Amino acid sequence: MKRIMLKAKIHPARVTETDINYEGSLSLDEELITAADMLPYEKVHIYNVSNGERFSTYLIKGEKGSGKVGVFGAAARRARVGDTLIIVSYVILDEEETEFFMPKILLLGTNNKIAQIK
Repeated sequence: MKRIMLKAKIHPARVTETDINYEGSLSLDEELITAADMLPYEKVHIYNVSNGERFSTYLIKGEKGSGKVGVFGAAARRARVGDTLIIVSYVILDEEETEFFMPKILLLGTNNKIAQIK
């Protein structure tokens, strides 16, 4: 049996920019992508705490150390600058793998900088 498990979670990320005319979807500071063990173009689910919107998209590597979280293209209709997001990715595991698997949880502080990794 296979199970879909939480692989990584970034919370709370603050949206720093949006652009509906930009080709792309969710841009994240490269440091966040690396620390969360995510990859550019990986599918992610976005939960907007500020307005209740939920959507899925893919990651674009943003400027390393910038703290920027950009929501672009059609996804920009789901978030505004200043909104708080939860960004998650999932993984499919065999039943035997679930016992020892632990997701990466990044808790962010000011300017979308990592405050804690669980």
